[in-house]
Amino acid sequence: MTLTELRYIVAVARERHFGRAAEACFVSQPTLSVAIKKLEEELEVKLFERGGSEVSVTPLGEEIIRQAQATLESAASIKEIARRGKDPLAGPLRLGVIYTIGPYLLPDLVRNAIEHVPQMPLMLHENFTVRLLEMLRTGELDCTILAEPFPDTGLAIAPLYDEPFMVAVPRHHPLATRTSISSAELKQQTMLLLGTGHCFRDHVLEVCPEFARFSSDTEGIRKSFEGSSLETIKHMVASGMGITVVPQLSVPVDHGTADHPSLLRYIPFSDPVPTRRVVLAWRRSFTRYEAIAALRNAVYQCPLPGVHRVTD
Repeated sequence: MTLTELRYIVAVARERHFGRAAEACFVSQPTLSVAIKKLEEELEVKLFERGGSEVSVTPLGEEIIRQAQATLESAASIKEIARRGKDPLAGPLRLGVIYTIGPYLLPDLVRNAIEHVPQMPLMLHENFTVRLLEMLRTGELDCTILAEPFPDTGLAIAPLYDEPFMVAVPRHHPLATRTSISSAELKQQTMLLLGTGHCFRDHVLEVCPEFARFSSDTEGIRKSFEGSSLETIKHMVASGMGITVVPQLSVPVDHGTADHPSLLRYIPFSDPVPTRRVVLAWRRSFTRYEAIAALRNAVYQCPLPGVHRVTD
């Protein structure tokens, strides 16, 4: 039994005609017919009913042909693996990104990847840090973009950039005219937080630890509110429900114009400015290091306004 014979029987099952199947396989009809007859004799089964102008597949032949198709696909996968070994940039890269990074980094990142490494399409997945780490461990993802800190799982890590935080307030808020603000001044404000599971929520609570007690019980809902995404929280802030802390890349480059003023004001923190380090992580056993390097370069080619690139 050979892969060529399996290819022939799959072609006949698809075309329902020996002549058309031979043409599809670029061989003569006698060559194809002899090979299939040889396979039938080896298996001691009849794969096709030959009658009239059309060929039908026997019930047992249907099962064998399904397995033949799977075998051919597996053989093709082996060739694909070998091809990627010769060119580590060839083939898709499965990338996971946390929710508070994805919307602000991915548009530019994907554009750069398409321009510089078109042979390496990015297959994207957004999720919480814990879930992305699990998918990385099980091989469902090749690499992830995360914010430190996260549990040490023996991963290889390359830093990408340090991203400062900013305070978002309604445009008519008493703090809206400030040029900077300290974390201590946020204590008396109604703080809007991301829901449990978002690592950025933990970062905000590090900046304003007093809000931790409000976000863990129902009585504290008078003091702090939780949202499902940064964009949802921004809309809540714009409506006057409170203030929030956001990462720099989520701040629009254009804050509004005189004719169309923004509903939000973004205020930098005074020193020490709270930041988060964003990193690229992958399994140490992952062999396509050139793909990791290409992805990291694509990140560095993004505008990344207001952040500090880390290249060591």
